[in-house]
Amino acid sequence: MDKNQQAAQAANYLVDTEWLEQNLNDPDLRVFDCTVIARLNPKPDAKFPFAFESGQAKFDEGHIPGAGFLDLLGDLSDTSSELLFPMPPEQQFVSAITKAGIGNDTHVVLYATAEPMWAARVWWMLRSIGLNNVAILNGGWAKWRAKGRPVSTKACAYLPGRFTLVKRPEYFVGKDAVLAAIDKDDVRTINALPPMMFSGESNAVFGRKGRIMGSVNVPFSSLHDPDTGDYLPTEQLRDKFDAVDVRGAERLIVYCGSGIAASDDAFVLSLLGCENVAVYDASLAEWGYDEQLPMQAG
Repeated sequence: MDKNQQAAQAANYLVDTEWLEQNLNDPDLRVFDCTVIARLNPKPDAKFPFAFESGQAKFDEGHIPGAGFLDLLGDLSDTSSELLFPMPPEQQFVSAITKAGIGNDTHVVLYATAEPMWAARVWWMLRSIGLNNVAILNGGWAKWRAKGRPVSTKACAYLPGRFTLVKRPEYFVGKDAVLAAIDKDDVRTINALPPMMFSGESNAVFGRKGRIMGSVNVPFSSLHDPDTGDYLPTEQLRDKFDAVDVRGAERLIVYCGSGIAASDDAFVLSLLGCENVAVYDASLAEWGYDEQLPMQAG
């Protein structure tokens, strides 16, 4: 994909705060806050290092006018699973998004008040069931506020949508596909976590230290401007992934701790024109605790 094509792709996948404010009255527009708040788990014997809570309360205190809230801790996850944030059953997911107002003819814009990876996660989920007209607000809530854009506390009034499911099972993979990819030169497995977690220099976070055998590292946080929260320009993003040789791979598998940060990497890879990307949904929340699955550190 050349520079002009990359710019066009970015325009479809990202919207800026000015554009969004100008289009808030579009009857086909649906804006959603996807925030989840992560904190260190206060329980010393907890399996997972972080405790999560919904961003609904912060949303109620103020949000983009007209916006709704999508709950990744509720209807947008399989709450019967012991894993973190797994994709819910298809009908549960479709029911949740249509109730929220999303349909085949709507233009969806997602944002978060915390890390942008939460919006990227919902973006990836929606794409996996056939919704193409979905974008992320570049810079999220922080940039919206910094630009002095309007804020509302009114409840969302979107009418229920109508949605026809298009299955795209290739968007997610399980541990068997990841295991099979270890010895394949044409598959690149990418870890989206911070470098010290990837290398194993930090304490064990998900069962064991380190990374899936043979994987490379593109931290999700490195994809954003630290001052504005925007995604970096496409050429800089391309350089991040070229550094781990993604161009020679026929398939890309991205993982993290629970499929959230991985979705941020997957979003950027899609923005750059890669069509062979999958997220390992269970990620290290599954792999790290299974002693039969190979890890490496150092």
